[in-house]
Amino acid sequence: MIKFLDLQKINLQYQNEIEAKLLEVFRSGWYLMGSQLSNFEKNLSDYIGAKHSIGVANGLDALRLILRGYIELGIMNPGDEIIVPSNTYIASILAISDNGLVPVLVEPEIETYNIDISKIEEKITSKTKGILIVHLQGRVVFSDQLKEIAEKYQLKIIEDNAQAIGAEWNGKKTGNLGDASGFSFYPGKNLGALGDAGAVTTNDDELAKTIRALANYGSNQKYVNIYKGLNSRLDEIQAAVLDVKLKYIDQENKIRREIAKRFINEINNPTIVLPEYPSDENEHVWHVFVIRSEKRDELQAYLTENGIQTLIHYPIPPHQQQAYKEWNELSFPISEKIHDEVLSFPISPVMSEDEIKQIIEVVNKF
Repeated sequence: MIKFLDLQKINLQYQNEIEAKLLEVFRSGWYLMGSQLSNFEKNLSDYIGAKHSIGVANGLDALRLILRGYIELGIMNPGDEIIVPSNTYIASILAISDNGLVPVLVEPEIETYNIDISKIEEKITSKTKGILIVHLQGRVVFSDQLKEIAEKYQLKIIEDNAQAIGAEWNGKKTGNLGDASGFSFYPGKNLGALGDAGAVTTNDDELAKTIRALANYGSNQKYVNIYKGLNSRLDEIQAAVLDVKLKYIDQENKIRREIAKRFINEINNPTIVLPEYPSDENEHVWHVFVIRSEKRDELQAYLTENGIQTLIHYPIPPHQQQAYKEWNELSFPISEKIHDEVLSFPISPVMSEDEIKQIIEVVNKF
């Protein structure tokens, strides 16, 4: 069986370094808010090019805290609107509604699966305060037009960078394109922890200071609470593991790009729509390799029979989820088509040449 993602094999590449770090943390007697966290935050800032990095408990909290920070600073108020893609993982949208803000859904482009920037302006009202972009599947979504729209209407650009660490737009890393960015280091991500983990990056001093306090019970001085905060902290173990793996992210992303290129060049099946390989290859880190097929379910069953594990990212679009039943009658035809047809093939930095060949051969015979 070709696993969808062999996490064990990915992490065992760095076994000696990771085990040494785990032992160091264990023996230190200091498990939260210590030197491992500050080291990782500094190294993440240097890597992304952003002034501040704040380690938090997970990717959803990273986005929640950014929006909550803007509310505490008086830049946003409950009831304000945030534009967000209709084709995304539910976390992007949960972060908005969790803060009493109103998600306004915009359809994606069918070619990239990312928000269609040309459709944003028509959704802006006097209540719009931000645009939450999602670099879905590892592909950057950004443009000069997006920056112009944000400036024209004085909107914050918030990046959901859960899937695209290491990707670049015009030589600048995702996580440093907008006003603030949320990262997830869920184990299956390109940079994955050994549990839940996340971070916020920003160049905004006030926002960073506010988020640091919010994530620590609303406190920036022990037992002095200035906000009704959360408890959302990146622990020393996860920070240590992430710090080891951060050194290898570029070489791992390079391998992902090579595999994606192979798939795009060598898979040749009329029932399958392959993803675009961007003209600037740095715009994509191939967190997942997603194809579309009108025979998706049939194809998935066939691949399973042939020992190839696949996943569907994601079967149900947000507007059709029970959690947002107020949207269930709305129609987002492009999102619906994507969710009905997508299938994710295995892609990872530890796939063997034989596995890559096997996937191409089996898919071509479907």
